[in-house]
Amino acid sequence: MKLVIPKQHGAWAMLILPFLLGMLMGDATLLHIPLLIGWLFLYLATYPLIMVFTNKKGNNYKKWASIYLLLSSIFIVITLVYKFELIYFGLMMLPFFVVNLYYAKKKNERAFFNDVSAIIVFSLAGVGSYFVGVSELNVTALHLFIYSIFYFIGSTFFVKTMIREKNNVTFKWLSWGYHLLVPVIVVVFGNLYFLIAFLPSIIRAIVLYGKKVAIMKIGILEIFNSVFYFVIIALLYPY
Repeated sequence: MKLVIPKQHGAWAMLILPFLLGMLMGDATLLHIPLLIGWLFLYLATYPLIMVFTNKKGNNYKKWASIYLLLSSIFIVITLVYKFELIYFGLMMLPFFVVNLYYAKKKNERAFFNDVSAIIVFSLAGVGSYFVGVSELNVTALHLFIYSIFYFIGSTFFVKTMIREKNNVTFKWLSWGYHLLVPVIVVVFGNLYFLIAFLPSIIRAIVLYGKKVAIMKIGILEIFNSVFYFVIIALLYPY
């Protein structure tokens, strides 16, 4: 069988960073290990599932969807034995997965709101990771959820203005307005560390717009930017 993996390479940072931040901002436990493995296999399952849903030919998609779901179920069941409340996070994710299926059916997976829907799912996973360690939802969990959404929507805006929407002036102003407004809103509520974490995003969104940058270089830049964001939030957040 030919290996089937998601083609959205940029989604890996969205998959892992919120989860790791949730673990660090809460309390890391051994239960995070099966949860992370289960979460990774569940993500791997989404691509072949969507391919099956959109009637893509080939049994290979069905086989890998089944394999990934089986492996994911094994590890997630382990976490549910100790933290059954995690099932509610899964239920909250379902409507957003339906949105992804809708855009896939319309063959419009690159739609902005499809990306936002996926970002919300990844951010919910971060909150779930946090909950595993502390067994409660509090202000820190809310900050984790909001910051993850804010950061990755900014990343989505930037990538689109550099590639698919590079000639869309309206999208440029939406991106610039977003990058400038979000940190202001957050700082008003007294969270200066988010401004530090978000500052490179503002700079690259404005300075690089309109310049010819290879897609691979854009991807590498986003990796470094995500690492910077992760380190700053992990080090400076007052938990």
